[in-house]
Amino acid sequence: MIEKTPILNFVTHAVLITATLLMCFPIYVSFITATLPLERMAEFPKPLLPDDQLLVNMAAAWEKGGFSTLYMNSLISATIIMVGKIVIAMITAFSLVYFRFRFRGIAFWMIFITLMLPLEVRIVPTYEVASNVLLPLQRILEWTGLAWLIQTASGIRVDLNWSLINSYAGLTLPLIATATGTFLFRQFFLTIPDELTEAAKMDGSGALRFLRDVLLPLSRTNIAALAVIMFVFGWNQYLWPLLVTSGSEYRTLTIGLTFMQPGPDGASDWNVILAGALLVMLPPVAVVVFAQRWFVKGLVNSEK
Repeated sequence: MIEKTPILNFVTHAVLITATLLMCFPIYVSFITATLPLERMAEFPKPLLPDDQLLVNMAAAWEKGGFSTLYMNSLISATIIMVGKIVIAMITAFSLVYFRFRFRGIAFWMIFITLMLPLEVRIVPTYEVASNVLLPLQRILEWTGLAWLIQTASGIRVDLNWSLINSYAGLTLPLIATATGTFLFRQFFLTIPDELTEAAKMDGSGALRFLRDVLLPLSRTNIAALAVIMFVFGWNQYLWPLLVTSGSEYRTLTIGLTFMQPGPDGASDWNVILAGALLVMLPPVAVVVFAQRWFVKGLVNSEK
């Protein structure tokens, strides 16, 4: 039961308005600064009303930061991460719910426990694997003596090396698994009535057909919600792209924005830099606004 009183409504709205202002004020200041010409940057106190230089500063930021390549790299990596996470999470949840195999519960909890291991905790071993994906196979060959045997018999030294550094695969593959998505789909699949599964079996539907023709259409709101979360997650990645890219060819927007900061002796053109920050924010904001209806429905409701 939800109690509704005038005092409680006033307090609730006051807290919500205060929290909204606290969260939005830094973004508003960034927007105002992005609209100012360079000569107004030294004004004190800072202006709180916009000027007319927003598009000029955005164009300057686009050219100064080389955003054409950065935008493409961020869009490709965020899209691959989003699609990969949805596909892997859905297939994993499908196998956990609809297939009976030994240690199924242990497999689920091992996946669930990875929620407690963010990328920052496992970034060193992840980088070592990304620098040479075939390193475990190389170690196995060396420990078993097969590398020595192959070299003795053929004279060819076994040195397996496949690096993901400076590639789209390196940007995306280590981030593509998701325990959150697996848990979301698993909980939704558990609500599917058994009668629907039995009816599909009586119609001669196999496992893949049941997944494609029944579960996939029913999961569209969950897919939309997860797509929004994972696109924003992939777009905002900073630490991993910083480690896995060493040049500008595969650099993403979040990394490229930091290179626009002035050095110790550089000019403080923060109006251009913050205009670049607004450009970086636009795609995830557009995705959230466009998919807001499906995003909320996917989190709080299910269509069956």
